[in-house]
Amino acid sequence: MKAPSILLLSGLLSFAAAPALAADTWVRCGSLVDVVAGQTLGPHTVVIEADRFGELLAGHPGAPDEVELIDLSSLVCLPGLMDMHTHLSSEFSPQAYVQRFTLNEADIALRGAHFARITLEAGFTTVRDLGDSFNVSVSLRNAINSGHIPGPRIFTSAKSLATTGGHADPTNGWRRDLMGDPGPREGVVNGLDDARQAVRQRYKDGADLIKITATGGVLSVARSGQNPQFLIEEVEEIVRIARDYDMHVAAHAHGAEGMRRAILGGVHSIEHGTYMDDDIIALMIERGTWYVPTISAGRFVADKSAIEGYFPPVVAAKAAEIGPLIQGTFGRAHAAGVRIAFGTDCGVCPHGSNALEFEYMVEAGMSAADALRSATINSAELLGRQDEMGRVAAGFLADLIAVPEDPLEDITQLSMVQFVMRDGQVFLHAR
Repeated sequence: MKAPSILLLSGLLSFAAAPALAADTWVRCGSLVDVVAGQTLGPHTVVIEADRFGELLAGHPGAPDEVELIDLSSLVCLPGLMDMHTHLSSEFSPQAYVQRFTLNEADIALRGAHFARITLEAGFTTVRDLGDSFNVSVSLRNAINSGHIPGPRIFTSAKSLATTGGHADPTNGWRRDLMGDPGPREGVVNGLDDARQAVRQRYKDGADLIKITATGGVLSVARSGQNPQFLIEEVEEIVRIARDYDMHVAAHAHGAEGMRRAILGGVHSIEHGTYMDDDIIALMIERGTWYVPTISAGRFVADKSAIEGYFPPVVAAKAAEIGPLIQGTFGRAHAAGVRIAFGTDCGVCPHGSNALEFEYMVEAGMSAADALRSATINSAELLGRQDEMGRVAAGFLADLIAVPEDPLEDITQLSMVQFVMRDGQVFLHAR
């Protein structure tokens, strides 16, 4: 008996991932987006073999009796999307600063499971999670991989690394007797010995990569949003040890000097990049450093900074200054030829709103085809998985989504996902 396709509609809670489809499943697509060529092809039938794509058949030929048939002939199919900057274990609100003291680890984990499902149903089948609490994203990744809960494929940094008082110091803004002296286990690094221990602790905790906060940030309760917060020697040591464990390093950075140190120190990607100047752009191109813009987060915090009481005053000032700049920075970096991978910082902005980033990218001058490449083949390359992710092609992982109309003609279609398959399993089919 064939395994059934699973219908998961928003608001219907399921505690297990959908069962695998039959070994041979045919998906009839009304049209198919070729993200490499940047064009939409005519009707195609996509053959699924277990968790991989098999043949791509032109048109809708008759299917053998023994295959599972999924009819998406009224929809446009494309590869599952990827978001290279998320925080699945949290979602910002005015209560977020208090919730650090009121939410238990189990509360955060259950919220993370909810946000993971929302993200998957929005069409994002792969994410990087760049900073959590209590290693929740590691457990979330493992539960998703085991089929216990639905969610995207996760590559996680676990707890971000900071210097004392830096953007990811977990005790910023706390009362003095509560602050203590957090160290490498808690992700606080001061000096080369701490750097080595912190990276090795992330490896022990089960992280897939390392994330550092190379400059100040917006939402931390600290004065500066852009000052450099690591010595270049500390960055170099973090990168060197991370390579021993086959991990790359992502660097949160707003200010130009912090970016310069991070890039020269060998980081793999710059996140946000707000005050990127021409020298930094040239250095990123020279070094091949990836840029993950997160325009969505910038727009979100800028909007909320105008609401009295939404942020503490020290945060509101930074949000109003930094938030509006990211979209312009992105436009300049793209025009100059910096390598760009898609990222939103959802968890700051609401989960499930990830596809708004495409609209902001196009507003800033990127073509719809390039925006879509940033969330497919570019993100796969950033992850080092370009040989098996990011395309609908034989042998690649069977991550497939479908939308009503051609997203190359109307980028807003990517906010209207009707079908989601990850690893050959159907998680959303809005009939």
